[in-house]
Amino acid sequence: MKAKANGIELEYEIDGADDAPPVLLIMGLGAQLTLWPMPMVEQLVARGYRVIRYDNRDIGLSTKFDAAGIPLMPGVIAAMMMGVKPDVPYLLADMAADAIGLLDALGIARAHIIGASMGGMIAQMVAAAYPERVLSLTSIMSTTGNPALPPATTEAMTVLTTRPDCIDEDAIVAHGVRIEKVIGSPGYPADPEKLSAQVRAGFRRSYHPPGFARQMVAIVASGDRRDALRTITAPTMVIHGVDDPLVPLAGGRDTAATIPGAQIVEILGMGHNLPEALIPQVLDAFERVAKDGAAG
Repeated sequence: MKAKANGIELEYEIDGADDAPPVLLIMGLGAQLTLWPMPMVEQLVARGYRVIRYDNRDIGLSTKFDAAGIPLMPGVIAAMMMGVKPDVPYLLADMAADAIGLLDALGIARAHIIGASMGGMIAQMVAAAYPERVLSLTSIMSTTGNPALPPATTEAMTVLTTRPDCIDEDAIVAHGVRIEKVIGSPGYPADPEKLSAQVRAGFRRSYHPPGFARQMVAIVASGDRRDALRTITAPTMVIHGVDDPLVPLAGGRDTAATIPGAQIVEILGMGHNLPEALIPQVLDAFERVAKDGAAG
């Protein structure tokens, strides 16, 4: 399904009863709504929630920004170092406005917001800029933009930012499987056949590397977001894998330290993904703040 939101079209899917408390799931960099594990969606519905997933702008089946081109990352970084606003197609704040636009289109006044990775950054900005719309915030494997934090491992960043030279389905699927093996959870390795099928389905649904590049630029150009995060008033849960090579644990700890009253759950063996075995633990953590938000 598609909705007009913030001047663009967003592809979305909804599961659960119409009158159940809404939960908006915001996925990460270059990731389609289908990357949310269906067991997580099903378990949220079983716990009594209405679950909304959507493709962020520039990815999946939502509006693409190809006419804007792709800003060169060195130029963006140089502008920021000089204190000049970089010329980029959009920022994380614009993507947060997309999320609110989708809630508007669906007639939802307030929702629990869960974001993963870049989606966590967007969710944080939703909570900061639109506090009246947020019942609770759950930020998973995300960070604050603090430049002093440790970076991703070289292997993780390299595998994430490279692509096969040609658009060959098998090569792209093989590379997607390698990404998961590098950044995924060492304590909860993915089933190779299921992983390959998931990557292949994602490729066939939509493959759009320029959108990934523009989203990456949006993250960098948004800079340090801690001043905004300090204004968040929603009950907040931070969930982070101890073994995350892409967004190290320090990013989650900085998020929890910056958002007033935030709680944090650190999970051993978890990397930069959501293994099915950990979903009950993740949702238990979410419900600790969801109940506070619903009562507030």
